[in-house]
Amino acid sequence: MIKHVYATRYVTPLREGGSLPGIVEADDFGTYVMKFRGAGQGLKVLVAEVVVGELGRRLGLRVPELAAITLDPAIGKYEADEEVQDLLTASVGLNLGVDFLPGSFGWDTGRVVDPDEAARILWLDAFTANVDRSWRNPNVLLWHKQLWLIDHGAALYFHHGWGRSGSSAERFARQPYDAADHILIGYRGALPTVDEQLSELVTPQLLADVLAQVPDEWLEAVPGLPTPAELRAAYVEYLTARLNGDRIWLPVEVAA
Repeated sequence: MIKHVYATRYVTPLREGGSLPGIVEADDFGTYVMKFRGAGQGLKVLVAEVVVGELGRRLGLRVPELAAITLDPAIGKYEADEEVQDLLTASVGLNLGVDFLPGSFGWDTGRVVDPDEAARILWLDAFTANVDRSWRNPNVLLWHKQLWLIDHGAALYFHHGWGRSGSSAERFARQPYDAADHILIGYRGALPTVDEQLSELVTPQLLADVLAQVPDEWLEAVPGLPTPAELRAAYVEYLTARLNGDRIWLPVEVAA
């Protein structure tokens, strides 16, 4: 599992996102952006953050260190902001922490980027169906002149349909990826080469290793998938099917 720490102090909310993440300090003396289990999107968002973030890390992309952070009820007890207090109270237990990168700022297309790295980011987003790297919400930080990827909770949309009619690995394998608004779509020319390179790295064992980083308690039972082990196997099945399919999802061309 990703490393486990305990929150010691809630510092301040970050009101840019709809889920109201916040800055916290932890007992490892680290400072983290906490993504709360009690936010409206639920635990599946935390799962997607870990799966896509840790997969990106294993593919050579920079992702801030992730941690599972236990939030004690005492931390929210005297919070003055009623909205924040409600969120802290609803999030007692295990939450997700993303290492805070002090002095980082949002990347924009006016800055030079390595074409191979850009294509790898685009490939990762297409493979995991991440809809949240657009002009409206880039989710790429520039820190020490390097790109860092954040906010992957909107990826892996298929797990929101676990147990429902029509949800299948085969359907996800053939689901196209709309990259028209992706901030790095201009680098799609390198995708065939990058696809060949990364596809060899994404093995079932690597995916299983990534899923092992997700805490059991975030893997909520659904009909047909009652245990964390079965849910992990389902994620591996869906992602393997997408990788082994006919690559409809690879955005080598974008419709006008």
